Amino acid sequence: MSRGKTLFAIAAGAAVVGLMIAERKRPLRQQTQPDITRNLRNFAMGASCAVIVSAIEEPLCQRIAAKNLSERRGFAQWMPKPLRVLAGVAAMDYGFYLWHVATHKVPFLWRFHRVHHIDRDMDMSTAVRFHFIDMLVSLPWRLVQVRLSGVSPKSMRLWRNFFNASILFHHSNLRLPDGMDETLSLVLTTPKMHGIHHSKRVEEMDSNWTSGLSFWDRLHGTFRSSPPPEAIDIGVDDIHADMDVVFTRSLVAPFEDQPERR
Repeated sequence: MSRGKTLFAIAAGAAVVGLMIAERKRPLRQQTQPDITRNLRNFAMGASCAVIVSAIEEPLCQRIAAKNLSERRGFAQWMPKPLRVLAGVAAMDYGFYLWHVATHKVPFLWRFHRVHHIDRDMDMSTAVRFHFIDMLVSLPWRLVQVRLSGVSPKSMRLWRNFFNASILFHHSNLRLPDGMDETLSLVLTTPKMHGIHHSKRVEEMDSNWTSGLSFWDRLHGTFRSSPPPEAIDIGVDDIHADMDVVFTRSLVAPFEDQPERR
């Protein structure tokens, strides 16, 4: 590993630890479940997803991105040169917004995405709580997303770093200073903004889909101002949710009969 990559990894690790401490010092919502059990369960699920992403998704995406650059193909490559990196990141972010909507609206996709939403509390560990097969199911769309966006290898790495930082931040249980959350939400997805998306109420869940830039929710009319955090009941409103939240049940639940999303 190069010196630059080593320093970046150290800085990223320090930022994650700092955010983890901050969300416990300034909690946005009162937690209802034991932290250690939840965190171990969620991080175990996240580790299985990381294996899929690093071993399969990332190499395939980088291969397509390299061809985008060499053949000047896709949306970002049609932009003036100074705008190509940012255009690639924005296009990838928008593609993820569309995919996120699909994971709620298409019953087959919801079976796997539901595993993320049945967490009864919400903090940084929720950001990585996904079923590992969710990574495989999303792979065809991710490859199309990379191809159509025209993202380059550099933009691809930048988007992935931005995406990872964003999901950890907006899933965190961090109460920002007065007014800062609302101001940041004009551009970025924030803890209060994303908290409403994790509400048990479908009319609240079906809003604030963005995972990075908040523009897409505003563009599509799906942005919703958050009620007070304590007014949001986190989780999924179905009869199996409390049982399926445990690790082993989370792995098998998508393959069993489930109540319709409501």
